[in-house]
This record gives sequence, structure tokens and C-alpha cells, in this order.
Amino acid sequence: MSETTTSKSASAEINQGLSSADKLELYRQMMRIRRFEERSLRAYQAKKIGGFLHLYIGQEAVAVGCCSLMGEHDHVITAYRDHGHAIAVGMDTKPLMAELYGKITGCSKGKGGSMHYFDPSNNFWGGHGIVGGQIPLGVGLAYGVKYQGHKGSAMAFMGDGAVNQGAVHEAMNLAALWDLPCVFVIENNRYSMGTSQIRSTAGPGLAERALGYGMHWEKCFGHDVYEVREIMNKVLTLAREEHKPSVVEIDTYRYRGHSVADPDKTYRTREEIDEYRKNKDPLIIFQHQLTEEGVLSEESQQEIDQAARAEADAAAEFAESSPFPTEADIQKHVYWEADHPDQRTSQGRLFFS
Repeated sequence: MSETTTSKSASAEINQGLSSADKLELYRQMMRIRRFEERSLRAYQAKKIGGFLHLYIGQEAVAVGCCSLMGEHDHVITAYRDHGHAIAVGMDTKPLMAELYGKITGCSKGKGGSMHYFDPSNNFWGGHGIVGGQIPLGVGLAYGVKYQGHKGSAMAFMGDGAVNQGAVHEAMNLAALWDLPCVFVIENNRYSMGTSQIRSTAGPGLAERALGYGMHWEKCFGHDVYEVREIMNKVLTLAREEHKPSVVEIDTYRYRGHSVADPDKTYRTREEIDEYRKNKDPLIIFQHQLTEEGVLSEESQQEIDQAARAEADAAAEFAESSPFPTEADIQKHVYWEADHPDQRTSQGRLFFS
């Protein structure tokens, strides 16, 4: 798909219902993610951020397309590349940046960092650092949705490398066995850390593994937000209406390394990255689509870009000015009973020095 080709999925019913304001909001969300990630990288390079930093640059249409379909009883859980999902579900970028800085004003009180964003108020159940470890939890969320009698779903995101983890298959088996409304979303960016998929994974594809559990499966391109919405609407409807699980493989690409610490020079070429940027950058693709539709002008595009940059800068300023946690904070927000001693029912020590 070239950057000037109109998306075939634009005419899908779920996209036909989008107003011009809705479309601009999708573009705005994608731009906010891109500029937040770029600003995070600058902060990391300035040694303001420690630990790992997994950037979502290049995959923006996936998170935005999926999360734009969320209703009251739809939930999201994901892996360690979680910044895009957090912004897409509606989290404020200030506590997100503060979390990267390890500040007490962060969304996880400075304890989680890049890999462990968390916000139950937006049905966002976290980024998780254990490869594939979030998938059984996603099935648990889906179980809760069904048990409580809601029409909803749990979108459990993972990378292509996680599909080979045993816990992922155990979770898929249970979701299919118990008819749970879980959508297993595989963000296939082609490299498990530095290992190409063709060197690590057998079989015709990743989504096709759903056949072993009698599950519905789909594939789509992740650089086209319209296509992501069309395919995800189909499986989310199946989850909400029939409590049926699905596997969706979304072909996408990350421009940066697995993490910022990844030199990214040993397993793929600069030409490969540049080719994707030139022909499949999700922001450029959508920008051209909206321009062709008469929705986005050059002036409004620049305004959205400038606002996203200003927001990212404001988030960094907030993080800079926020205090670090104190020693007394180390045992707070860890165990519910420790934070609510008057309601504690268990016995014994919660913390050991």
C-alpha cells in the first residue's frame, strides 16, 4: 500500500460512521503517541530516564485503532511496549512521563517505569515485563466480563515472540474451552528482540495457531488505522455478543530497537527501516487519506503536530519538577492491606527487611 492510496477499509461500516471530528481525533491520538515517544527518547539520551525504554514509534495505528473501539466493559492489557496503549485508552501524558522519570507523581508512583503503566480507571490493566505473562491475566479479565454478565471484552496484546510462550497457549486453550470474550492481539513487528520471526517461529503464520483451539482468527495491516478498526470491530463484536475469543495478527513495524539500549545494527538493515518509513508510516498514510477526504488541511495538520509537541514538552517539564519517592514510600501502594490497615484480615508480616 503506497502512502497515497485510499484505504479500502475506509468504506467499512464502522468507519463510515466516523465524523470528520472523529477522524481528526484518531490522527491526533497517533500524533500524540509519536511525539511523546520522541520526547521520551530525548529524555533517556539526556540520562533523565533509567532502566528500559521500549518505544512504540511506527506502531501507533495499532493501539489507536484498537482502543478507539472500546466501550464501558472493554479492557486492555499489554506487554512492556505499553506507552502507545496507555495514551490511546486516555491516560494523561504527565503521569506517564513522570513514571519514566521514576517520580512519585507517575501513574505507578515511580515504581514501575516504562514497562509498568497502569490505570484501572481507564480499564487499562498494565504493561507487563514478563514475555507472555499478561496473556493469562487477559483471559482472567475476559472471565470477569462474562461472569459479571457484561457485553464487553478483554484485548490482550502481545508481540510476535510471545506467541511461542507456553502460558500463551494455556490461556488460549482456556479462552476457547470456556467461551471467554478475549481478543488475543499479536502486534507482529517481525523481530523478537533481535531475532527475525523466520528464525524463531514455525508454521504458516501466527494467527493460524488459533485453529488448534477452534478459535476465530484474522489478519490485517497495522499501518492503516481504518483496516485495524474494521478487523478489530469484527472480533470485538464476536466477543461482546457471543463471548467468543479470537486471535488477530497485525502486521506492523517498530522504527527503533527492541529497547533504546538495543543497538539495532546487527539484525536488520537501515534500508529496511527507511523503506517502511517511506511507504508505510502510519501517520503519513493517514495524513494522506484525511487530506484526500478533505478532512485534514495543512494548517490543521501543523496545529495538531505543534500541540502534540507542546504536550510532550509539558509532560517532560512536569516530570522534571516532580519529586522522587521517599524511603517511606517504598512500602506504599504495594499491598492493599498495608495501605488499609483498618480493613486488614490476614496475619503475619507483609514486608521483610
